[in-house]
Amino acid sequence: MCGRTACSLAADNLRRACAYRDRRGRQRQPEWVRQERYQPSYNKGPQSSGPVLLSRRHLQQDADSSERVLMDMRWGLVPSWFKQDNPSKLQFNTSNCRSDTMLSKSSYKETDKETEGDEEWKGWRLLTMAGIFDCWEPSGGGEMLYTYTIITVDASKDVSFIHHRMPAILDGDEAIRKWLDFAEVPTQEAIKLIQPTENIVFHPVSTFVNNIRNNTPECVAAIELGAKKEVKATPSNKGMLGWLKKSQESSPQKKENDLPKWTSQFIQSPSPKKTSADVLQQWLGKQGQPPAKKHKA
Repeated sequence: MCGRTACSLAADNLRRACAYRDRRGRQRQPEWVRQERYQPSYNKGPQSSGPVLLSRRHLQQDADSSERVLMDMRWGLVPSWFKQDNPSKLQFNTSNCRSDTMLSKSSYKETDKETEGDEEWKGWRLLTMAGIFDCWEPSGGGEMLYTYTIITVDASKDVSFIHHRMPAILDGDEAIRKWLDFAEVPTQEAIKLIQPTENIVFHPVSTFVNNIRNNTPECVAAIELGAKKEVKATPSNKGMLGWLKKSQESSPQKKENDLPKWTSQFIQSPSPKKTSADVLQQWLGKQGQPPAKKHKA
C-alpha cells in the first residue's frame, strides 16, 4: 500500500529533527550509524534505502534502551532466517506488513521495532511511521544487510477514499518512545499504539513520482486535480515541430467544399484526418510525461 516516501533533509538536519529526551530527561540527538550511506531523496521506493530511527540497545547490548540512533536501511524486510545467498530471491513483498498479522507471520517473527522518518522537515515534526527491521547475513559470510518494513492499518475516514490501508503513524514523541524502548515497554502495550490517525495533512502529487528515477521537488509538490498539464518544449522537439509546421504551411490545403459529403444513419460527418504533424506532436507530448504505474493493494 505504502509505495513511496520522501526525506530530502541533509544528514545533520535530519538528526536535529529527530531530537528527543532520554530516560533522565536530557535533550539528546540520535547518533548516526554509517551516516555516509544516507542519501536525501524526494522519491524513495521499495528496495531503496531510507533513514530509520531505533533504540541503541539493538546494536549495543549494554546501552540505555531509551537512547536512539539513526541508521540507513533498505526498504523491504529480509528476515534473518532467509537462507538464500541473494536477498532479491525472497519471494514475498515485504515493503509493508499488516498490523493484524505481523505477529503471526513467519516473515516478521523475531524482528525489532523502529520508526521511519518521512516528509521534508521545515521546522515541523517529522512524519514518523512505525515499522520493524531485521538483520540478514549471507550464508557464505559477508556484510550484514539491515532492512525494514512499514506497518499498515485500516485507513482513517479522511484517507479511505485513496486506499483502504494507511501507514501506522506514531503521533508525538511519547508514542515514539513507547514504540522504540523495547526494554521498558512490553510488546503488547506498544502494539496498542498502532491505530489509524486523523492527525495528518495530505495533498495530491503528480504521476511524475511514479518513476523512481525522478528525484526532484516536483515529486512532492502539490498539484490541482483536473488541471491540464502544459507540455514542456525541449531542444529536441522544438526544431522538429517547427519544421513540420513550416512544411504544413507551404503545402496546398484542400478547401472545405472539396471534401466528400457522407450521408449515413451512422456517420453524420467525416472524422478529421490526423496529419503527420498532429501525430508527432501528440507523441512528443506523451514523451514528456512519465508512464503511470498500476499499484497493487
